[in-house]
Order: sequence, then structure tokens, then C-alpha cells
Amino acid sequence: MKKKLMLAMFLILSVFLTACGGGSNSAGAADDVIKMVWYPNESGNDLKSSREEIGRLISEATGKKVEHQLTTDYAVAIESLVNNNADLAFMGAQGYVEAKNRNDAVQTIAVKSGESGTLEDAKYYSWLAVNVDEQDKYKKDGEFSLDTIADTKFSFVSNSSTSGFKVPAANMIDHFSKQEAYADLTEEDLMESGPLFSQVLFGNSHQGSAVNLLTGNADVAAFCDTCVEEYVEIAEGEENTAGAVYRVKDNAAEPFHTVTGKEFTLMSAIPVLNEPFVVNMDVLGQEDFDKIQELFTSDEVANNEKIFAPKDSGQSALFSKSDKERLVAVEDEWYDPIREFSK
Repeated sequence: MKKKLMLAMFLILSVFLTACGGGSNSAGAADDVIKMVWYPNESGNDLKSSREEIGRLISEATGKKVEHQLTTDYAVAIESLVNNNADLAFMGAQGYVEAKNRNDAVQTIAVKSGESGTLEDAKYYSWLAVNVDEQDKYKKDGEFSLDTIADTKFSFVSNSSTSGFKVPAANMIDHFSKQEAYADLTEEDLMESGPLFSQVLFGNSHQGSAVNLLTGNADVAAFCDTCVEEYVEIAEGEENTAGAVYRVKDNAAEPFHTVTGKEFTLMSAIPVLNEPFVVNMDVLGQEDFDKIQELFTSDEVANNEKIFAPKDSGQSALFSKSDKERLVAVEDEWYDPIREFSK
């Protein structure tokens, strides 16, 4: 009798736990809260309205509450997604590739198009910049030269940043490894003082790297155009070309509020694939994925000025729009060129 009673109690308990647990598959793992994690670049107050609008629209589309997780470190955002602590993220291409390598449930959902409204011109730019007054130090025969950055104080964004580390690092290694003194130069060498740089800083955001340059903490800095476009304006030359001069706006928000009016010039501008929105399918689930992808790629989002601010409007938003820019669906394979940087 005791054995039968214990068996019956065990079966009842098992049924109860199964009902409460909801199973272990990805559909069962989905809950009533969608957690969205943001890189440091997009965690500032200047983009609060964009984050809230995106959250509101996702909540309407899915019927679920959206919680925003703001970060001050790239690694924290990547870890949250990889370890099933976030459903959705907006991150750079390199961050996505790293996350995908560690958790195959991570996948792309949408990316900002180019002006054409397609993936054909879906790109932004990785900049190397120097202060205007010191630009001649970085030229040879009147042209900017990478040779001149040796022994300088250099600022990257994060070693998980595509345009703030991976792209410029690959360019530097390709250039300097042809010289005997730097024949064995590696990414790891670029993360610390010597053999190429006298000092290496990490801004932890594109804004932070730019401010490192403008405050004199760094001689040369890597950062991207889209992450600082709200704070700077073209002062001379053609946008995204070597020699173009940018000035920090007089009303620039933090962290540029202490360097308003200062100018920097571009040593180089390298095109990079646009940053994706990505999801963790183990915690989001296919039903919500479909709803969010339909929302993101809709005209409603493309025409929403809280998300796509008209260029030169003075509005702060996650994206700027000058023509047919919108969010479009994107597959994992589109980021294969970024994977090549890590080989």
C-alpha cells in the first residue's frame, strides 16, 4: 500500500511540474515578457524615445510586455542574448557573429536598408579620425598614411565592435604585416600597448571612443559615422571620405557636451555591413519572431519618425532617413564577409 501511495503521489507531482514548467522546447520557453538588450551606443537618453517606440510597437504586435536592458559594455549585451537572458537585441555585425558562434539559436530578424530600400547599399562607415589641428602629423606626401599611427595613443570602441575594432584592425594588420618589424602582428597585439601603439584605450561605445580623441586622451580613434551623426555635422569636404572635417554641434548631448565646437578629420572611411536586429529563438519562439519581423519590415515602422528621423531634421532617432530607408529581412549568410575578418 505504501509503495502504491508513493507511486501515485510521484505521478501527480510529475504531472503538476510538467504543467507548470510548460516543457523545454522553444515554444514553451516563450513567456509574456520580451526582453530587449541594447549596446552602449544605443543606451543613452538621446535614443530613449526610439527605444520606447520600438518597445510599444512590439508590445502591440505580440500582446506582451517589453523590457529594455541598457548596457555600458558590449560583452554584457552579447552575454545576455547568448545565455537566454534576452529575447531580442540590436547589435553590430561582429557581435552577432560572436553570439551566433556560441548559441545557434541566435539569428537575424531585420536590418536597416540603404537609401535604395534594399540590402544592396545597406552599409555604414568605419572611421579613423584625428584632431584637425594635428592632421599633418598623419600624412605622407600630402596624403593620410597608416604608417603614421605607429607609436600613437589609439582608441578603439570594443573588441566586439565591427566598425570600432574588427574592420580597422583587419586593415591595420593587412597594412603593417607587410613590414618586417610587424610581420607577426595580430589582433591581440592591437588590444594592448606595443608593439604597434604606445597606449590602447577602449571607449566602450562609439561615442566614448570619439570623445577619447576630442579630449586628447587618444591621438587617433576608430568609431563609426551612424553612432555619432546626432552629435556632429560636416564642416568641410565630402561625407565619409578621407580629409572630411566634422565639427561637434553646439547643442550636442552627453558625452559630447564637454567638447562642443571641436573638430576632427577622417584619415579613412571604410564601408561596413549594417547592424542587425537579432533574436534568440530558444526564448522568443517562432510565433513572436514572425509577428516582430512583419512589424519591423512594415511601412508603419519605415515611416515612423521616432525610429527613422528625416535627415537634417534635428530629431534624435535610432536611424536617419533621406530616401527609401527601411528595415528589411536578412539572412545569416549576408554576414559571411564579417566572418572572414575572424579567420
